[in-house]
Amino acid sequence: MGQAHLHEILESLIDQHRSAYTEGEVASYIPELKKGNPALAGIAVWGPDGLVAAGDTQVPFTLQSISKIITLMVVLEQRGEAEVFSRVGPEPTGDPFNSILKLEISERRPLNPMINAGAIAVCSLLIGNTVEERFAHVTSLLAEILGREVFIDEQVYQSEKATGHRNRALAYFLKDTGVLEGDVEEVVDLYFRQCSILVTCEELARIGFFLATKGVALTGKRLLPPSIVRLVTTFMVTCGMYNASGEFAIKAGIPAKSGVAGGILAAVPGQFGIGTFGPALDSKGNSVVGFRILCDLSRRLDLSIF
Repeated sequence: MGQAHLHEILESLIDQHRSAYTEGEVASYIPELKKGNPALAGIAVWGPDGLVAAGDTQVPFTLQSISKIITLMVVLEQRGEAEVFSRVGPEPTGDPFNSILKLEISERRPLNPMINAGAIAVCSLLIGNTVEERFAHVTSLLAEILGREVFIDEQVYQSEKATGHRNRALAYFLKDTGVLEGDVEEVVDLYFRQCSILVTCEELARIGFFLATKGVALTGKRLLPPSIVRLVTTFMVTCGMYNASGEFAIKAGIPAKSGVAGGILAAVPGQFGIGTFGPALDSKGNSVVGFRILCDLSRRLDLSIF
């Protein structure tokens, strides 16, 4: 399929699904995210022949939970699978992404690294003597993938830091049960920083292409072993769309990770990366427009890995 034909398809998807934003709402529990324009919609596809995009694909927004896959890759390389999975489990959850329920009633460790408790535990495993040093490992990998310096949205970061009481509660609970390493406030600060990293829809597609090629940057340099990327993309299938991951696997069938700023990153193994953007979220925290666009694109191009 040529790029011109693909561009036509992407434009038609934006035209067809943009209005679905009226069925969702922008995230409100982080005050700074309330300012997002719910009507924005974009999709970008990055493959061997380059980028094809349609809609609002150059608007910067924060990674939020999409950052969990970057930090997980860093920590898996630093610490190894055995150490990581002694702290965080491999199983999906049917609970909301910020739930504390199963930690208290049945599990000492978070069920998986894609929910907030699991991502906070993963952050605690980053190697370094200071928050800045540990965070630099995350931004360094992302900078190599994107081919540019990485920045955070300072206002979103401060907003999350001032209001992220549920995440602090999760972190202190994990500290009490022996799962979390280090100082709780430093770990939570790391988590807020990673969530506040700025990207565009087009850059999400570039990250997705990195995953689709199993760890090779656009420069041709291998940044991570294929085994780590395989592990992370597997988590994206089973847990990446919060407690709608099963529905998304049935309807789209591709590895994906969403964030509450409205981004969704997807990777079609061996083919290309996809980024979508639409700040209006459904009740489970996924972009309404992005969810529909990805399901429709997968159906049209027969992208499901199943």
